Amino acid sequence: MKKTKLTGSQPRNLEMRSVVLIVAVVALAACAPENMEARRLRDACAEGQLAACNKFAVKLQKGEYILRDDKHAASLFDQTCKGGVAEGCASLGVMLQRGSGVKRDTTRARDLFQQACERGAMNGCARLGVLYREGRAGVPRDVVHAVSLFKRACDGGEMLGCGYLGSAYTAGDGVSQDHSQAATLFKRACDAKIAFGCVGLGRLYLAGTGITRNDSLGADLFKKWCKGREREGCFDLAKANESGQGIPQNYQLAAFLYDEACEDGNGEACARLAALYEKGAGVFRSAERAKRYRREACDLKYLEACDKPKPKQS
Repeated sequence: MKKTKLTGSQPRNLEMRSVVLIVAVVALAACAPENMEARRLRDACAEGQLAACNKFAVKLQKGEYILRDDKHAASLFDQTCKGGVAEGCASLGVMLQRGSGVKRDTTRARDLFQQACERGAMNGCARLGVLYREGRAGVPRDVVHAVSLFKRACDGGEMLGCGYLGSAYTAGDGVSQDHSQAATLFKRACDAKIAFGCVGLGRLYLAGTGITRNDSLGADLFKKWCKGREREGCFDLAKANESGQGIPQNYQLAAFLYDEACEDGNGEACARLAALYEKGAGVFRSAERAKRYRREACDLKYLEACDKPKPKQS
């Protein structure tokens, strides 16, 4: 068989073909429907169409088929809010609450949630309800009013509100406790990919309250949302691994997840990690580390981990 002799021009030709291929791929990506939509919204926004500005800001905030730019997104949300787009007020409120793209300002965020809710943006109602539930940002704690805001949001099609309402029914906070109603609401929120709705539903599956008990389904929900970096999902997955409820028992993974949750400020996770160090389950046995994690749990207001005062001797 005759072998083809390589010439000095062949590597160069291959290199040129690679460049052409890369350019073609980039060009095709730029013409993808999603990219074309982002460009269309950008152009429409430049022409002064506020609804397009709001949608374009959402894409900027998510980095969806366009480079993420929180600062630009916040500026557009401010523009649309002032122009009468209620959803823009709610979105800007969230950014102010988190301090993303703008300086953190919880008081202004509260006012924007109020404004958005009054104008019919149900996301604003749901987030305002959280402030009333927790008594934050200068509003008095009023769980009954919080529930009314959650219900308004949920009835208006905002699944975030359904999730918060499910939490209220689970705890009996501002409403009569009803696990069956909570399960229905959590499922609606979970189906809409609201992470804490799925975690809440998973907890009900494991407890068998308000819904038929299904340990494996509950653990699967925790696993799914832990992979999505939902903190509560990871904490509940750690507990499932520790107990072997719905999944094979795995102390090592439980310890790893408790450690992450503890670093995030979860006092109960610190206490549970301390217990694993005391037993040497999944980690090497260490009374010193157990003591340190118990102290950290107490500092995080998890009172069960705090040293009890010794009774006075008479």
